[in-house]
Amino acid sequence: MVNFMLKIAADLENLTNLQPQGGCDDPSFPYLFKLKCGRCGELSQKETCVSLGDTVSLLQGKGTTNLVQKCKFCMREGTVTMIPGKGRPLTQEDCEEGKFAPLMLFDCRGYEPVGFVFGGDWKAESLEGTKFEGIDLSGDEFAEYDEKGECPVMISNLRSTFEPVK
Repeated sequence: MVNFMLKIAADLENLTNLQPQGGCDDPSFPYLFKLKCGRCGELSQKETCVSLGDTVSLLQGKGTTNLVQKCKFCMREGTVTMIPGKGRPLTQEDCEEGKFAPLMLFDCRGYEPVGFVFGGDWKAESLEGTKFEGIDLSGDEFAEYDEKGECPVMISNLRSTFEPVK
């Protein structure tokens, strides 16, 4: 059993608290990434979508998981289970210090997550308190104007990493 913490970073201009629209534990937020088989090393051709609200029963034993998938190359089955309550928004302070913010923890059995895709709807707020919702980061950046703060706001240079956690 290996847990992987998805961490994100970005350049936030006059913004803070970047996170999925419904928060880090949003049950409908689609986490998109590729999976690398732990047995043969095969990388999935397409991104896999995992969300907290989607669960499936485990074939062996009791309990549920968020994803059960078979490797198309070696036919080994693996699971990905999301562990809520471990993430937080990316803040302006994180950006200034060059830090990544933890977003979601994944318990991966038989797979390793690779290459997170910034899909879905995101939200952030300006340093003056203006809320920006429904932000689409699929184009790798976001730019808008904060009327209240009378300044431009921008999200750019999106980065992510999956770090093993013990």
